[in-house]
This record gives sequence, C-alpha cells and structure tokens, in this order.
Amino acid sequence: MSAYLDTHVAVRLANGNLSQISPSALDVTAKTDLLISPMVLLELESLFELKRETRLTAEDLLHKLELELGVRVCQLSFRSIARVAAGERWTRDPFDRIIVAQARAHGLSELISADRLILQHYPRAIW
Repeated sequence: MSAYLDTHVAVRLANGNLSQISPSALDVTAKTDLLISPMVLLELESLFELKRETRLTAEDLLHKLELELGVRVCQLSFRSIARVAAGERWTRDPFDRIIVAQARAHGLSELISADRLILQHYPRAIW
C-alpha cells in the first residue's frame, strides 16, 4: 500500500515537526510506502526560493526524506497525470491539481494533507 505526501506534510516531516502532523496521518506514514508527486518537488523548490517554510532545496529535502523515511518520487507518466488533473475542477491551483491527480491515478491512493480543500474534495485524503 502506498500513500502520497502533500508538500507541506513533506516539509513538516523533513523538519522533524511531528507535533504539527495529526496522529492518524503519522500512523499512515509508519505503515505505508511513501510517495511524492514530482509536482511536490517543484512546489518545494518554490518555497525554498521564496524563503518560506524550508531552508533546504527540493533535492536536499527529498534526499533527507529518502534516507529517513524511504520516500520515493512517483514515476507515473506526466501525460497520464495531466489527463486525470484535467478533471480536478474544484481548484485552480496547479500544484494541488497535479498532486491530487497523482494519488488518484495511482489507484486512488491515500494522500496525507492538511489542506482543507483537498480534504473536502479528495475521498482518500487523510489528516
């Protein structure tokens, strides 16, 4: 079983801010293979460049998550994800559309997120 990490959850895990993650979300991280969408990498780099939430580049943060938690980047094709993302009409945020589409395209996988819109619109979102 796999679960995807939303961007802000990935940052919290990398920073060791476990108290900022719900107990049910932490439980999922301990019991599943963790994945991130390549879109999470792009959003992480944007946060780094804006000096918001992380002092690590996206690659450094990913490396930390790989070593500590075994997080991997999902390898589904962008074409297949874009097709699914086109149906995510509940948001105009391209990061959220792709991240949710990635989880949906991977067999309706769980997605760990604190984002209220994602929680409201994606049936397998967990917080």
